[in-house]
Amino acid sequence: MYDFAVVGGGIVGLSTGMALYKRFPNAKVVVFEKEKKLAFHQTGHNSGVIHSGIYYKPGSYKARFARQGNTSMTEFCKEYNINHDICGKIIVATKEEELPLLEDLYERGIENELSIERLTAEQINEIEPHVNGLAAIRVPSAGIVDYRQVSEKFAEIIKEHGGEIRLGSEVETMVEGDDCVTIKTSRGTEKARIAINCGGLQSDQIAQATGYKTDMKIIPFRGEYFKLKPEKRHLVKNLIYPVPNPKFPFLGVHFTRMIGGEVDAGPNAVLSFKREGYKKTDLNVKELMDVLTYRGFWKLARKFAKEGIEEYRRSFSKSRFTASLQELVPEIQEDDLIAAPAGVRAQAVRNDGSMVDDFQIITGKKTIHVCNAPSPAATASIEIGKEIVNRIPVQQHLIDQLHLQKV
Repeated sequence: MYDFAVVGGGIVGLSTGMALYKRFPNAKVVVFEKEKKLAFHQTGHNSGVIHSGIYYKPGSYKARFARQGNTSMTEFCKEYNINHDICGKIIVATKEEELPLLEDLYERGIENELSIERLTAEQINEIEPHVNGLAAIRVPSAGIVDYRQVSEKFAEIIKEHGGEIRLGSEVETMVEGDDCVTIKTSRGTEKARIAINCGGLQSDQIAQATGYKTDMKIIPFRGEYFKLKPEKRHLVKNLIYPVPNPKFPFLGVHFTRMIGGEVDAGPNAVLSFKREGYKKTDLNVKELMDVLTYRGFWKLARKFAKEGIEEYRRSFSKSRFTASLQELVPEIQEDDLIAAPAGVRAQAVRNDGSMVDDFQIITGKKTIHVCNAPSPAATASIEIGKEIVNRIPVQQHLIDQLHLQKV
């Protein structure tokens, strides 16, 4: 029997495995991942930004864990020589009506205890010469990294402590008993004293299969990207973001310099017809019907109908996508953009149509379920792992039972 079983080999699951060993160094831990590679889904399709936490509601998990995670992720990369760059980013107002929103965002950043500064149009062009902007906020603590490399290091640390990582092992059911959790996978059945669900795009279904019904469902939103041609990368120095539309729960298309030197442009946000649907043609009828028969989805769709229609237009029109990018960098032309791989955001939506706007962690009898961990979860992954482990009961009888050492 294992002491702890972690479901999901993305960055949050692997961070949790690492955090378990930091608190319980003698534990017996297994990580189940249904794919043949780690960090295959959200983590492997991540834009690679080390976020600051400026956007999030003060006091929320997202705000706190992103700010703390910015520091802990940077320190981790330094300790293990993982290539990263704290290059900073700017959030740019391109229209007069965006200036009050930019000021509101500045005040939120201050409330979230960030070191940020206002920029004039002239100061913007000192940092990003090709950007069109009336004013901006500079966030020096934002950076870039390859989260797949981070995940691989997390996995290496787990293995160094004697932990197991089982690839190609899809968790089908988890049953909580009096003394343990019985976990049925595609490659056999195992038992663990405590199981932790970090299943990402499948996390709500795993929680439901364990017997925990929630008032939310994961809705997959595909984010589509382009890359700048190599000869046009000079138009973007680091990270350039628009002022987010407060009426729409996504950040809008932006520019991201990747750790390897490429520059990503995007994403939009459209409904994916499959939970792991990275292409427009990807379709899973059962999963799509699960969304289309969900009352919360239609309430959400009605609320954001105008914005949603525009996102779909941009999805099927490169010229519209280009026009959105030109608001920030006018020199960008349609021919400068090359199609790039998309990502899928696992966004939890409640029955009333509201998006769950914070990380959602459900503590069961012998299971813990991470049921909403979209961006900035990669940035915050070390802090999320600590929070999950802190929720594990550590009464003396349990410590004695597990033969663990409290550290």
